[in-house]
Amino acid sequence: MTERPPSFADFLNGLGPRFLPFADAATRELPLARLLRLALFQMTVGMAAVLLAGTLNRVMIVELFVPAWLVSVMIALPLLFAPFRALVGHRSDQHLSHLGWRRVPFIWIGTMLQFGGLAIMPFALILLAGSGTGGPVWIGHVGAAVAFLLVGAGMHTTQTAGLALATDLAPPDARPRVVALLYVMLLVGMVVSSLVFGLLLADYSHMALVRCVQGAAVVTFAVNLIALWKQEPRAPQRTGLDRPRVAFGEAWGRLREKGRVTRMLVALGIGTAAFNMQDVLLEPYGAEVLGLSVSGTTTLTAIFSAGMLLGFAYAAQHLARSSDAAFGKISANHAADGGAAHAAARALGEAVGRARPYRLAGKGCLVGLVAFAAVIFAGPLESPGLFRVGAGLIGVGSGLFSVAMLVAAMALARSEDTGIVIGAWGAVQATSAGVAIALGGILRDAASAAGVSGALGPAFTDHAIGYSVVYHLEIGLLFVALVALGPVLGYIQNSTAETAPADDGFGLTHFPG
Repeated sequence: MTERPPSFADFLNGLGPRFLPFADAATRELPLARLLRLALFQMTVGMAAVLLAGTLNRVMIVELFVPAWLVSVMIALPLLFAPFRALVGHRSDQHLSHLGWRRVPFIWIGTMLQFGGLAIMPFALILLAGSGTGGPVWIGHVGAAVAFLLVGAGMHTTQTAGLALATDLAPPDARPRVVALLYVMLLVGMVVSSLVFGLLLADYSHMALVRCVQGAAVVTFAVNLIALWKQEPRAPQRTGLDRPRVAFGEAWGRLREKGRVTRMLVALGIGTAAFNMQDVLLEPYGAEVLGLSVSGTTTLTAIFSAGMLLGFAYAAQHLARSSDAAFGKISANHAADGGAAHAAARALGEAVGRARPYRLAGKGCLVGLVAFAAVIFAGPLESPGLFRVGAGLIGVGSGLFSVAMLVAAMALARSEDTGIVIGAWGAVQATSAGVAIALGGILRDAASAAGVSGALGPAFTDHAIGYSVVYHLEIGLLFVALVALGPVLGYIQNSTAETAPADDGFGLTHFPG
């Protein structure tokens, strides 16, 4: 009998976590090859996000001469579906089927919505720009709106069901590393697709646009099919047609009974808004205030992305230190006391484990405070170096906060309500990010116009005032996010009979609630 030749997956497993930062995310239940394949759905979501907010944004304004206000409306349309992610997650929890699948049907539906939207999008945009022949003018507007809505609905549905499936498959102690890996794959999808789209559309033509966008549709279909293939175990007893469905209101009520869920979502929304309000302002700030060249501002994206990767890696390693250490220490001290002390130690260990993501999210907010202060002072000091440091720290803080809050949401999930928990997290996160990005641009323009007109006084006529207003507001929002996180930590620590042991000395619970 001949031995099987070693595969690429065997090679990756052989490298070990020393050389692959997220290799330790794999478990016996979820091997590395299967985990990497599952994470592919994040790459297609990242590809669609770059296409909508980046590539097509530029193409519509520059090459197709579409008015900027209409482009903004079209790009904002996918956000209309974001608040429904909780409902999508709940429906996947309660899905009834003879096949025994809960998540796969929704990932498939989301994939087909993305495919359909991308398939009709280039032709709709060409008609929108007035390049078509015959037919009413409004056909292009309606077609483009439908295309953007379909892609947005597909992205949100796929990501909600995909993250819920990852939560179902990953053991609780491996979830922080799995979350970090999923975020890395999202970032990889965005970076790689932006480079590919740039090459495909270097010499723009309508046919190149059709090939690029419809090629993205085919890639989305193929990659998501590979990602979900043989991932979710079939369990007909869990999805039988005779199984009673729980209404969304009842499921949401049960979720709120777990304690401080609303407060956690409020903190998530405020923190997400704080980190995303500057999303479209960093590069213009560098160019307009610090006089950086196009290449100089382009490197900011790489610096920000590197900071996020560093935040992801640190979050994965930090959160991987689960409650086992605390449990082992306490149970060793009380071993002679029997089973009661053992159970108390386990409860205290679990409390420490539940509190850890919130503490890490608080650290992310603190890093953000330093980052935005650096960006603000870079202007008057005329220091591009300080500005780049601030951009990198924004990435670090955002990465820490994002991973920590998703892990905190996963910690609330049980097998019967994973979808609604992940859906609620996604709804708040996506909606807050979209609103913050739009609000950041509006506030910057309004403050700059007021400063130039002299309405703010002679001390605030500099063209940097609009950016400064937004960055100071983000600092204020980060403080509010810290205040919102405090009572959640207090609730977790007070939910046990004894006070949980000190974790890392960060006194979030002392913030006013």
